[in-house]
Amino acid sequence: MAPRLSVVVPVYNVERYLKECLDSIAAQTLDDFECVMVDDGSTDSSAEIAEAYAARDPRFRLVRQENKGLGAARNTGWRHLAEGTEYLAFVDSDDTLPAHAYQLMVETLDETGSDFCTGNVLRFRSIGYYQSGAHLKPFRETRLKTHVTELPALVTDRTAWNKVYRRSFFDGAGVLYPEGILYEDAPVSVPHHYLADRVDVLGEHIYHWREREVGEVSITQGHTNPRGLVDRVRSMELVREWLSARPEPEFRGYLDSYDHNCLVEEIPMFFWWLPEGDRAYRQLYQEHVSRLLRAIGVARIEGLRSAPAKLKYQLTLDDRIERLVALQRVHRLYRKARKAAARQSGPKPMPVAPTRQL
Repeated sequence: MAPRLSVVVPVYNVERYLKECLDSIAAQTLDDFECVMVDDGSTDSSAEIAEAYAARDPRFRLVRQENKGLGAARNTGWRHLAEGTEYLAFVDSDDTLPAHAYQLMVETLDETGSDFCTGNVLRFRSIGYYQSGAHLKPFRETRLKTHVTELPALVTDRTAWNKVYRRSFFDGAGVLYPEGILYEDAPVSVPHHYLADRVDVLGEHIYHWREREVGEVSITQGHTNPRGLVDRVRSMELVREWLSARPEPEFRGYLDSYDHNCLVEEIPMFFWWLPEGDRAYRQLYQEHVSRLLRAIGVARIEGLRSAPAKLKYQLTLDDRIERLVALQRVHRLYRKARKAAARQSGPKPMPVAPTRQL
């Protein structure tokens, strides 16, 4: 009989973290699952660690492939799922889950019949756990059987691993992870939000997202990595291309909403790090962000409420990158001064403890 849940874990050179990740999956209170570990050509002891789990726990299986990247490894795991599993989840191999995460999400989907369930996230490091800023807006409260058109903040719910999908929905959507780029989550997660009839949103923290402190930083921590900039823009373009290609008339409005989110949430992240980037990084910003802005259109930029944002976009389109960098330096000083004043005048924030998450 097929397990109720299939969990795909891509594995690549994570010997420092893999055991902690797999232990958290093995400890789930929902024990009717399979875990498909995909070794993506690791050159450290990661494959041996995964193989040991598969040898002692029949719920764990190891698939090996040459190095192709995270998106390809997720797709390989999906192709190796057991026949007949009802639900599907993805986990990054340096992260962990609270013990009741999958039980809560599967029981929620059993009750509601929604296409997938998505939940809140804690970041963690050696000093403790704290709320993921990237997941703050969509997960302020639990909302069952909702949709991105009812809760627009869900367009920012781009990560792959804080979700449990109904397998029939994921397979039927026909949207797999792009291969060969970083930031491969959004071209799957955003389309799924628009394709779903109903989505369950949980305010409870169901995933622990590691902030790496030693060794190589994660993809999302490499702020001035030139490839990261290029691939992040490409990720947004892939979502736009998918939305533009849909024949249903409502997807025109969905594209408008996504473009607005790109302008007010995603692209501004590049602004913050431009002063840190070298000449090559700034040239790549100019080339790739300008291309994206031209596709979105000047009219939508002019419709923004933020005058500083409009000015920064105009400087980008006018190829006045050094003026933009100078402006951003001033903006950074202003932001830091405001934060410092707020810390002095108000109570210090406490880190979020990982107790009683579910």
